[in-house]
Amino acid sequence: MAHIHKKIKKGRAYYYIRENARINGQSKVVSQIYLGTAEKIMAMAKGLGSSEVDRLQVQEFGPLWLASQIEERICITKIIDAILPTRAHGPSIGEYFLYAAFNRMVDATSKRSLPGWLTSTAVQSIRPVDIQSLDSQGYWRAWNHITEKELQKIARAFLQKVSALYPAGDGSFLFDTTNFFTFMASDTESELAKRGKNKQGRDWLRQIGLALLVDRHSRLPLHYREYQGNCHDSKLFASLLEEIIAVMRESGSKDMTLIIDKGMNSPENFQVIDGKDDIHFITTYSPYFAEDLALASRDRFVPVETTRNKRLQAQGRHEDCLLAWRTNGEYWGRERAVVVTYNPLTATKQRYAFDGKLRKLQAALYEIRARVRDGNRGWKQEKAVLERYAKICEDMHISRDLYDLSFERQNGQLTLAFRKNHYRIGRQVEKFGKNILITDRTDWSTDDIVRAALDRYGVEQIFRQAKDDDLVSIAPIRHWTDQTIRCHFLSCIIALTYLRLLELTLSEAGLPMTAQHCMETMRTLHSCLYWTGKNRSVQRKIEDPTPEQAAIMHAFGYKATKGVLQKIAK
Repeated sequence: MAHIHKKIKKGRAYYYIRENARINGQSKVVSQIYLGTAEKIMAMAKGLGSSEVDRLQVQEFGPLWLASQIEERICITKIIDAILPTRAHGPSIGEYFLYAAFNRMVDATSKRSLPGWLTSTAVQSIRPVDIQSLDSQGYWRAWNHITEKELQKIARAFLQKVSALYPAGDGSFLFDTTNFFTFMASDTESELAKRGKNKQGRDWLRQIGLALLVDRHSRLPLHYREYQGNCHDSKLFASLLEEIIAVMRESGSKDMTLIIDKGMNSPENFQVIDGKDDIHFITTYSPYFAEDLALASRDRFVPVETTRNKRLQAQGRHEDCLLAWRTNGEYWGRERAVVVTYNPLTATKQRYAFDGKLRKLQAALYEIRARVRDGNRGWKQEKAVLERYAKICEDMHISRDLYDLSFERQNGQLTLAFRKNHYRIGRQVEKFGKNILITDRTDWSTDDIVRAALDRYGVEQIFRQAKDDDLVSIAPIRHWTDQTIRCHFLSCIIALTYLRLLELTLSEAGLPMTAQHCMETMRTLHSCLYWTGKNRSVQRKIEDPTPEQAAIMHAFGYKATKGVLQKIAK
């Protein structure tokens, strides 16, 4: 609590406002504000009036308070400290993870900047801690000796507690992977950081992959694993499949469906799934391997019953509705249900981008023809020209057969002619907006299959949040050992899970909003520590909340009355 503290310096008394908090069982000073001499305080009391404030300390309150409300439900510190021994001095291992997760939930910074960020917040009135211990060196000392097995045990206990709050709905689960780049040097030893196809286009950097299993309805993480950045999705899925199935079975569902992406497809993986009577799948399939399906006439397609379609139909935009066509086929050794969807809006966007690429390709061909006609060095052989044309098409991610190239020699000089292949272009355009779904859920309706596949955006949304520059921001990874990288991933998973729990709590209270919007809204709610002359008391109050901030606080059972946070009586 706050009190006035007296110090004697060179025979004179000076006064301060101090706030103490109990940290690790000991009372410590967490805030100190200079007031001045007794004469100055007397002058303020007599001359400046009862409402005059000598000095203010304003700190960010709202986002960190929300994060603490979620922590009170889960208690990740207790989970971690029950598995890992508590430090004799300073924050416990669980507190190191907690404050790292808080930072990722509110305003992601490096560990070096974390103490400065905490100082700008009202953390000492929300959840007191020895801030100076939470520097980068403190984190390295706390994290460097935690084993992978211990982290997996913590993650399992944590996610099990979360899933107990929101049990799985209909037994449907989403699984996907992504990767995060790091600036780790090539000569730094690491089993995790490898070069591979980076999804943010930074293939020259070492990267680390993240596999995530999510409940379809709550969109809460149920299982995760960091993995080597050069591991192919299908091989990773094969290595994790038994783990994933075990986690799914913990939900208590008798009939479960795993929704995956085409990157996981392989005969071996589906052989394992087919061998489990209680596990089913829905996956996407590349139109490249099923061109006959992708070119199916649109006359066969009918509208699907989805929330978005209902909204479009209410607006009279029937031509923009998602359509689907169902058939059967043999895939991976068994008869499966096949659903081809067509999205007119996606087709329009793809056609626009495709037309732009065709124009660029045509311009490149004009330049190639000029170089061939001029007999430039390196452009005199048909094979060399075709190789350069193929490289241009590859860089543009476009098929090389959209133009027909022909060569002739006139007086020993190579000439080039080209024209559009309208048949190939037409077939390419016909594929736009189409997606192929394959499933062993032959008992599900077409609408159910399509809706389940569309819900895969839930895990993709989590990945976008993980790559947000302000909230979570897993990359760039500023850690240089595999142990600390794994600890960093766990703290980010905690932050992602807490942010999703925040969204669910608000939605249950009739306030559907994203965690990002909520945090931005609460960021302007500050806490103020001040001293007045009227009663010579030190007080801490929060700003008057806006109506939206008040509604968010009410969703967690609190209200602000005259600057004082109070629990709402039930």
